[in-house]
Parts: sequence; structure tokens; C-alpha cells
Amino acid sequence: MEYQYLLGVVIASVLGWGLLLFFHAKGRRKGRVSMNIPGNTTLKSSENGLSWACNPESTDIIIVGAGVAGSALAYTLGKPGGYLKLIELGLEDCVSDIDAQRVFGYAIFKDGKSAKLPYPLENFPSDVAGRSFHHGRFIQKMREKAATLSNVKMEQGTVTSLLEENGTIKGVQYKTRIGQELTAHAPLTIVCDGCFSNLRSSLCNPKVEIPSCFVGLVLENCKLPYPNHGHVVVADPSPILFYPISGTEIRCLVDVPGQKVPSVSNGEMSHYLKNTVAPQIPPELHVAFISAIDRGGIRTMANRSMPASPHPTPGALLMGDAFNMRHPLTGGGMTVALSDIVLVRDLLRPLNNLNDASSLCDYLESFYTLRKPVASTINTLAGALYKVFSASPDPARNEMRQACFDYLSLGGVFSNGPIALLSGLNPRPVSLVLHFFAVAIYGVSRLILPLPSPKRAVDQC
Repeated sequence: MEYQYLLGVVIASVLGWGLLLFFHAKGRRKGRVSMNIPGNTTLKSSENGLSWACNPESTDIIIVGAGVAGSALAYTLGKPGGYLKLIELGLEDCVSDIDAQRVFGYAIFKDGKSAKLPYPLENFPSDVAGRSFHHGRFIQKMREKAATLSNVKMEQGTVTSLLEENGTIKGVQYKTRIGQELTAHAPLTIVCDGCFSNLRSSLCNPKVEIPSCFVGLVLENCKLPYPNHGHVVVADPSPILFYPISGTEIRCLVDVPGQKVPSVSNGEMSHYLKNTVAPQIPPELHVAFISAIDRGGIRTMANRSMPASPHPTPGALLMGDAFNMRHPLTGGGMTVALSDIVLVRDLLRPLNNLNDASSLCDYLESFYTLRKPVASTINTLAGALYKVFSASPDPARNEMRQACFDYLSLGGVFSNGPIALLSGLNPRPVSLVLHFFAVAIYGVSRLILPLPSPKRAVDQC
């Protein structure tokens, strides 16, 4: 029996690597990703309300939310256009003049070892790279970009409810900055008011989970071990992230499992960061990390996860974090949101009339199917990596954690595939499945190679 088990593992390993290498070669022959795109339209906005119209006399679409998804959608629907999704949407200049940093990949650290994992950008133009930045600066640029369009009208206020008649959403009720209660009507209302959405409950079945919290710090005037790369420290109890947000600042996000974090006010957080976290970070960052703790300004944020479970509703569409969330370890939320915007823009582009709410609802249901390859791949990978990179009392989980680190450290096809998935460059579900199997096979092979004696085979079983 032991020899049959061993033979099965060897055959599975050979087939696994063969499939992986074949898929990699096939993917390279397919060539580059298309970045084409046109479009046309108008708009108005608020802190959580935006609407646009195809002519100044009427509003065709109300967009609730002026964050990444809302601002990008407003601009995209309001103008012809095409980072890769930012370029495709004609929004690449929103990362200009905010000291955004070019990012060329990741670096992972574990137990004093490290590996650089570059983005596989060989088939892309030389200016294509990731970008990291101050989130607030980026949002402001996006809003300013949308406001430059004559058919986009910005309105500040707070949307308090959706207007519904006979099961169809007709618009929104909102409160202005001076407290005035107003309504706005449009054939289509797109709700993308973020992770704290108070409107999502009537448009989906929200099942929000909070697996962990981030503790945020800003390190100043220090250098990352691998410049222009995001850094992931596979730490105990869970990962630590570092990435540049300006020419002189590095954002640090310390993951704390569960929904409770040490108190900042009584000094527990400072003690935790200095005594539990600091010994595990790269030594090049240690002094700046301690200085950031001593300066204060520590912030905490709950990490939310919510699967997409829509209730198709005539007159309304739900998008962004209001609709679907994943663990932010991989930073995939913005990629999913912008990808969704490309789909919605392409679906709405050929339409001349949005007034048949029932037919429009049936037509837009295809959005939920079309988004699955990108969204499900990035969402699944984010959740899986968080679990794999978190410490566990289970020896099997810890073996898989080490196997994943070692697998990525091999470089080449072994890191290019997962990094292409992670970054949204190649979010194909089949690639995700193949690499999951490959990591599992690699983990098993580490335990039995070099080829064991019968006694070792029995011990491993």
C-alpha cells in the first residue's frame, strides 16, 4: 500500500507540473491584454451621491457614492475613454501629481528568508506597473476628473434611502449639507456607497464577515529592502504588509486576527507592536517602525469580507464594496471594482433608452455572470492566501504555509502565475485551480523526498 501511495504521488506530481508548464506556455502564446475602450455620457455628485445624464435637461443615472467605484464610474459613463483598468477607463492621469509610487511586484519574508516576486510584465508596454499612493489624494483626483465633464453634475449630500414604487427603484432621497431633504429621480440608480453601505440590504443578501483587523502606521524616511515592491511578512500570528505611498513614506498594515485589537489609548497596542510585531519585520525597517509607534497616529480598521449575493432589482444596480468584499491582504478590491466598471460601461454603451426598468434589469443580470471570472479569482485568492499565510496550531496548516512560501520562492513559472492572478494581470480561474493543486503537490513532495525507505513512507502515512 505504501508503494502504491508513493507511486500515486509521483504520477500526480509529474502530471501537475506538466499541466502547469503547458498552461504557462499556452498563456504566453496568447499575447497581450487589449486596452481599447470608448464610451459617452453626463453626471452629478456628493459625499455618497452622484448622478449623470446624457443631456443637461434630465438625469439618466444616479450614482450613489463618490469613492473609487463611484468616481471612476461617473467619469467613465460621462466621457468616451478606454494601470491596466485605469488606462482602459481613461483614468491613468489620476495617479499623476500625487507622488504615487511605481510598484513592480512583491517581496515575501519568512523566518529571515526573502524572495522577490516581480509582476510578469514582459508582454506589456514599459510604462505599465502597479501604483501605490495616499488613498485620499487619489480619490480627490478621481472626483476632480469626473467634475470636468459638462454632463456630470456633482451634488454633496447624504443619501438616506432609495425611492421605490411597485418594486422598481425610481431614484434616491438625500439630505444636503445644510439639512435640506431632497429627492432625485433617474431610470437607473447605481449604488456604490462603500463597505458601510446603508442601502445594500434591499439590493442583496449581505453576509459580512470580519476575519481580522488592520493596524495602520506610516513609516517615514526609510528604504524598503526591495525598492518599488510591496512587502509581505509571513509573521505570527498573521501577515504584515509594507508598501510605499509617497517618495518618503511607507504604509505598514499589521493584521490582527479576530474583531478585537489591543487598546491604543492605554498603551496595549504600542506594547504589542514593539514586542510581538517589531522582532518579526525586516531589520532595515525596525528603527522607522519604532519611531512611527512613538509618534502616535496608529489607526485600526476592520477587514470585511462579503460574497456577492445580489437581488436583481428593476431600476438599481449594486457595485463596489457595497456589493462584494474580500480580505484586503492582496489589495484586490480596487482591481475588482474597476473591472466591474468596464463591464457596466460596455453593457450600457449600446443602449439608447433606460426607461424600461424590467427589460433593463433582465439585461443587466448578465453583469453578475460576466464579472465572475475576475472577481471570483481575486476574491478566492485573497481569502486563501490570508488563511495560508496565518499561523495555526495545526501542523498540516503550517506545513502548507511553508510550502506556499517555498513554492513562490522558486520564481519563474511558479511565481509568475500566482502574481499574475494576484495583480489582476491574468485572473483566470483555471490558472488559480492549477496553482492550488501545484502548491499542494509541492507540499506533499517536500515531505517524502528524497524518496523514502518503506519505513519512512509508513511514518509519513
